[in-house]
This record gives sequence, structure tokens and C-alpha cells, in this order.
Amino acid sequence: MMDKQLLEQLHVSRETLERLETFDAVIRKWNPRINLVSRASLDALWTRHIADSVQVFRCVEPAEKWVDIGSGGGFPGLIIAILAADEAPEMTVTLIESDQRKSAFLRTAARECGAKVTVLTERIEKAAPQNADVLSARALADLSMLLGFSERHLKADGIALFPKGEQWKKEVDNAREQWRFEAEPVKSLTEPEAVILNIRGVVRV
Repeated sequence: MMDKQLLEQLHVSRETLERLETFDAVIRKWNPRINLVSRASLDALWTRHIADSVQVFRCVEPAEKWVDIGSGGGFPGLIIAILAADEAPEMTVTLIESDQRKSAFLRTAARECGAKVTVLTERIEKAAPQNADVLSARALADLSMLLGFSERHLKADGIALFPKGEQWKKEVDNAREQWRFEAEPVKSLTEPEAVILNIRGVVRV
């Protein structure tokens, strides 16, 4: 079910909503073949995945270059690109996904939704440094590993956005053993105990 009230709260335009409905149809068509999201979470696609990704986009002002790593089923990276199509058409969006079939899905979904993306079918640690203004990743790895990817792909003054669940404080504490960084937790609208970590100034200890 689409949670229109939540999407209204996130200021999604009618044009963007139409693109998101197209995305909904594409992911439901592909999911039985390559398992982009679990069957159980497909029923909560709009809240658990789409709205959850929209709120990541809302954490920062539109940037010149947004890079999403481990993009998988398109969350949040492809949703970012769909929002950018209407709200920040000058922003470039790059998705890094090592799985060939998921990369094919991302390219198809982007084309059908009218979203401009570059999809790199490479391992994150092997891809050329991206020099991103904003780096995002969702449900990919623990924070320490994500900060390693940030060191490679994020501009020195860039922002990393990482949605994290109820154990986020523990992940931050563990990561501080290897990294120095500023982390501002932004409360999630879709999960009561979850946050989006807005991270800057990543430096290895």
C-alpha cells in the first residue's frame, strides 16, 4: 500500500509520484527473477523502501554529484535519481553495484522512470574514486566499513548519509576506534528507533 500521507509529509510532487509508481511496477516485475527485496517487505514497499529512501534525499541540499554504493534494488540511489529528475535535474547520480543482474535492473528502471543515472558494475573498493559531494548507502555494511568506502569515494568536504537501525550508537562507538568523524543523527520517519547518520570530516585514526 502506498503511504500517501507520509509522502506528502516528505513533499513529493505529483510528477515525482508518477515516476515512483512506475518504479513500483518495474520492481514488482523484476523481483521474482532476481530477489531485489524480500517478498515480505514488498508488501511494505512504499513505507519501508521508497519513503525511507526519500527521507535520505531530504537530509541535504541538492548537490553536484551524488554517489550511491551497493545500490541493489535501487534504495536509496535510484529513488534519489527519481527525485532529482524533477527537483535537481543538474545533479549527477552514480550507482555502484557489483551484481550484473541488479545493474541491468537499475538501468532499466532508471530509463522507464525517466531518471538519469550512471551505473557502474564494479566492486566498491575497486571502482575509481568518485569524488562525491554526497555518498549514500543503505543496508550495506557496518559503519566502520562504510567509512572506508567514504575515504575512497567522498570529497574531503563531502557528506555521507547512512540510514542505520536501533544499534546505531553502538556502530558509531565502534567506528570511532578506527576513524575520526562528525556524525549528526537525523531521526527516521519510517522506523521509530532508526536514524540517518549525516557524516562529515572522515579521517582514519
